[in-house]
Order: sequence, then structure tokens, then C-alpha cells
Amino acid sequence: MAAANVGVDPIRPARAWYREVTHDQWMAFVGAYSGWVLDGFDFTILTFLLVDIQRSFAVNATLAGLLGQVTLMFRLVGGIGAGTAADRWGRKGPLMFSILWYSAFAFLSGFSTSYGMLFACRALFGIGMGGVWAAGMPLTLEHWPAHLRGTASGMMQSGYSLGLLLSALAFQFGYPLANAQADRGWRAMLWIGVLPALLVLFIMKSVKESPVWLERRRHLRDRHERDAVSLGHLFSRAVLPTTLHTSIMMGAFLFMYHSITYWYPTLLGTMHRQTLPYLMAFNVGAIAGSLVVGRWSETSIGRRGAAIASTLIGVAAIPIYVLASNGLLLGAGALVMGFFGTGNFGVVPAYLTERFPTMARAAGAGFAYHVGAGLGSFTPTLVGHLQDRGVPLMTAMSVCIAASGLMVAALIWLGPETPGKQFQAIDG
Repeated sequence: MAAANVGVDPIRPARAWYREVTHDQWMAFVGAYSGWVLDGFDFTILTFLLVDIQRSFAVNATLAGLLGQVTLMFRLVGGIGAGTAADRWGRKGPLMFSILWYSAFAFLSGFSTSYGMLFACRALFGIGMGGVWAAGMPLTLEHWPAHLRGTASGMMQSGYSLGLLLSALAFQFGYPLANAQADRGWRAMLWIGVLPALLVLFIMKSVKESPVWLERRRHLRDRHERDAVSLGHLFSRAVLPTTLHTSIMMGAFLFMYHSITYWYPTLLGTMHRQTLPYLMAFNVGAIAGSLVVGRWSETSIGRRGAAIASTLIGVAAIPIYVLASNGLLLGAGALVMGFFGTGNFGVVPAYLTERFPTMARAAGAGFAYHVGAGLGSFTPTLVGHLQDRGVPLMTAMSVCIAASGLMVAALIWLGPETPGKQFQAIDG
């Protein structure tokens, strides 16, 4: 069957890239990007509250780290569920449902009366977190022109870093006001997590369904065919190698990311440093890095080259990120690590969506990303466990960042290049 290409003009107009993007394409970006920003806020605000939670429920560092691990593990459930639903019924509905889901359980987390209840709420929160990525990334990238997919990818992924930056600002300025009563500050920070639910109204009104998915629906309807469950395609002979490679690769990416970020506010506290200036530097670097690496991946260096170079520079920055004692050098380390050590994620949305066929794009990208999240979910607990065994936090972080960074570079090199791939309504 002849493949139909949708929403892509292979001839680039001679004008600024942002003028090539239509109103509908920008609205798809804004809807998914906002969901990812607020998702990042709701997840990362917990990293500022670990000491309070340990005190409230009398738990050690390993159990505090386990709160992050269980969220990341349950992202797999959301990624598979929302991705499969997005391939079958469209990208918008699962995106909106996922935002409502994670907003509800972020809010309920603040009412926890025991560590067990908080653990359960953070696990359920992870389902919505996984769903936002699985449904939102294909929605945006199937709207955008093929030659700007790297740019959209970098901008999309930078939203998570903006969410972390917003959580740092909320903690710096909102937490002291809410903490007037004992045990109230960390709860109030979690209650804020209900606000993303309002975003669903914008998505309902302003965001259109993916044109690639709609075209596929039309083709199947004209042929009186129904799609099989997309999850099954991931384990077919043709797609299984891609599923395995991308899942393991994302495990390395997310192990590195959580090695860099999860315990970082705690590390700054042990150094008796104000967290906000360093987190500002880190997240400004991360936002800029995702944008630059995403754009860089559209050049001759490709997705793989951009990610590998960024990752290895991040590994080289470990000494000034976690081991420096000079405040200025520590700030420079935060900026460099943010730009390169997490900027490598700028290629991820485009690379994953380009690796899978349309019939299983949301399920495939969601599965790979969140299997990776599950594999990387052990990082917070591992770093906490190493501390309980007497390993200094800065040493534990350094070892984990270096090991996972080298794995990222090796694994992405083993995969194919993908820039410029045309999304087809019907594969084959």
C-alpha cells in the first residue's frame, strides 16, 4: 500500500523557523508543553520536602528515596495505558485524562496521615505522569513539520526543567509562608499540585487532534478495518528490536537524570548553601541545553551525535557540580551540568517518536520512555541506600552520574539516525 504523508512539507520555506509553524501546531505544543511543565513541578516539589517528610513519618533516607522510585515505576503503567489509548482513540483524550489524574493524586498526597498513604498516592501520581508524556509528545510532534521536529523536541523536553525551576521558586517563597504551623509546609506544597487540572479546559477548547492519527483513522474506516491493540505491535518481529533498544537506552538516560537531580537539593543543604541560586543556574542551563541540543540534532551531527556530545560533557562536569567547595565554581557546575548533563534529553521526544511506526507510535514511545523510567527508578533509592551505608552523598552521586552517562553514550550510538523521517498515516 502506498504510504500517506500527513502535515509535512519537504520543501523548507526561506523564512524564520517559528514562522513556519501554524497556529494549530503552536496550540498543540502549548497544550502538551504546559502539561509537562506542571507535571515536572508536581514531581520535583517532593525533592525539596524529603527532610520534612522524614521527620513527619520517622523514616530513613532509603524510604525517602523510595517515594521517588515508586512514582517512576508507576509511570510505566501510565505510559503503556495512555500510549495504547492514544493510538486507538486519539492523542487528546488520554492527555487530558492523565493531567486530571496526576493533579488529583498530587493534591491528595498532601493529606497523607502515614508514610504508607503518601507512598500509595505518589505511586498513583506516577500513572498520570507517565500518561502525559506518552500522549502529549506524539500529539505535538505529529503536528509539527518534520525538519523542525528536533526543535519541538528540545522545547518540549525543556518543560520539565521549567517545572523544576517553578518548584524551586515555590519552595523558596511559598514554603516559609505555609510552614507557620508544624507539619503544614510540605503538605501545602503538595496541595498546589491540583492547579494543573485547569489546563484541561484549554486543551479541550484550543488543541486539535493529531492530523497523522486522524488520517490513519480515515484510511482504516475507508477500508472497513480496525486497528489491533498497538501494544502488541511493539513485540512483533519487525518492531521488537526497536522496543528493546529504546527501553534500555531510556533506562540509562533516566538513571543519569535522577542521579543528577533527585538528591541535589539535599546535597546543597549538607553544604549549607541556599538552594535557589544553584537550582536557578541548573534549570536555566537545562532549559537552554534542551533547546540547543534539540536544534543541534537537526544538523549533520544528528540525534545521536548531539546526545552523545552533550552527555560526555556532562560527565566531565561532575567535579565542579558536586565536589567543588567554592560557591562560584559550584554555580558554574550547576549551569554546565544542567546545560549538558540534562540537555541531552532535548533529542529524546523526537528520537523516540521517529523510531516507532504510526500504528504504535504513542504506545512505543510511551513504553520505551517509561520502561526506562522504571529501570531508572532505582536511582533515588540506591543513592539513599549508599548514604545509609556510609558513602558520602557527593560520592554516591558522582559514581552514579559517571556510570550512567557512559551507558547513555554507548547505547544511543548503537541505534540508527532518524532526523527528517516522514510520519506516515499508514505504515508499510
